[in-house]
Amino acid sequence: MALVRILVDGYSLLHNWPELAPGQPRHSVAARDELIRQLTLYRDATGTPVTIFFDGAGTAQGPSEHHSTPEVEILFSPAGQTADDLIERAAYRFQPYGEILAVTDDHAERDTVVGMGGLAASCFNFIQMMAAALETQQHALRQHNRREQNDFNRRS
Repeated sequence: MALVRILVDGYSLLHNWPELAPGQPRHSVAARDELIRQLTLYRDATGTPVTIFFDGAGTAQGPSEHHSTPEVEILFSPAGQTADDLIERAAYRFQPYGEILAVTDDHAERDTVVGMGGLAASCFNFIQMMAAALETQQHALRQHNRREQNDFNRRS
């Protein structure tokens, strides 16, 4: 089956990516916005839609420069629920459409998603996957630009 969506535990990924938004508190709007920006770049590189889940109770949900779209969906859990609860529900609902990838460092959450037939990645592994995909995209873009420049120079 094809990978239909990536489900990300936003705060889990933020806490495991100290290089992202250095000096910013992990629950800050600035840190969340930088995470969303990076995940949007990854979505653009891979074409796989991403849903980012944040625990909503007790966190600053201030204004963000990013808005939820079908390609990069941003969700906050309501009071009484966690991001993990929403990830499990989404994993279950996506089952008929193909595989999903859950990104979290919560071992029980990863086991639950895998038990439903999905895939799971630790935050560290996913950060490495993102870096590789973005580097591949940059390499392809440089090659494309080089070919275009060579074609232009030949025609001039």
